[in-house]
Amino acid sequence: MKVSDILRVKGNTLFTVSPDQPLSHAVETMSERDIGSLVVMEFGDLIGMLTFREVIQAVVKNGGSVGTSLVRSVMDDAPLTCTPETEIDEVRRMMLGRHARYMPVLNGRQLMGVVSFYDVAKTVVDSQDFENRMLKAYIRDWPSEDGNAKAS
Repeated sequence: MKVSDILRVKGNTLFTVSPDQPLSHAVETMSERDIGSLVVMEFGDLIGMLTFREVIQAVVKNGGSVGTSLVRSVMDDAPLTCTPETEIDEVRRMMLGRHARYMPVLNGRQLMGVVSFYDVAKTVVDSQDFENRMLKAYIRDWPSEDGNAKAS
């Protein structure tokens, strides 16, 4: 299964922020939209990610408030990225390795979406559930020795 499969189901609604916007504006957007990350874009290019992790670190550093910080000063300027063709298992390994909860999906330089650790976990669980149902159906319909399917 690939990242493109997640995006197809999830949709490609994106929430972005400019690096020169106040952090308070970004936090407001995250709260209003009930999202845990914003992609930081400048001149049409991805230049970073802002997640609740960076926000919390900034708040702690600033004595309990976001103050006048700009997004640029707190964002992750080297986020993990993947492509629509990246396998889900690889995304899972990358996210676990960096403790990343969000990963932008790029096709060349074009931002296609963001996958979250939740999206990846849900996809894996859904896939396993489907496989389990198919195996149970196969076992239930296992042919008997005389070549007829077992009756339920």
